[in-house]
Amino acid sequence: MRPGFTFATDLTVRFSETDAQGVVHNAVYLVWFEIARIDYLARFRDGYPGLRADGLEALTLEAHVRYRAPARFDDRLRVYARCGDLRGARFRFEYEIERGEEIVADGWTAHAVVDAELLRPTRMPGWLAEAIRDAEATAE
Repeated sequence: MRPGFTFATDLTVRFSETDAQGVVHNAVYLVWFEIARIDYLARFRDGYPGLRADGLEALTLEAHVRYRAPARFDDRLRVYARCGDLRGARFRFEYEIERGEEIVADGWTAHAVVDAELLRPTRMPGWLAEAIRDAEATAE
């Protein structure tokens, strides 16, 4: 496990994720961030579907990716994710994507919990905030 992270998910680059130069297309990294985020949340009370069952959504407000090395078809990657900066409705995920020992990309996404019908910000449910804090406490 990378320092500061307690969660990771593994991926293999599919051919369809590469561009004409044989390099992973830049937008795919955001999809991989989402895969890691959903897998991360799946550890807590039914995960993202559980949040939706409570009538809530977690919208993405901002995203940033820093590309550090090209990834190519059939590369085996590990996407690390951590969640923090929980404040009311808002929270933030940070990511690192590695191939072996090499970091190929890193970045973050900012989110807000909203009422699914009204799309108005609402405080993150206590069960989820507590589960995230407990999970992240082991990384410190």
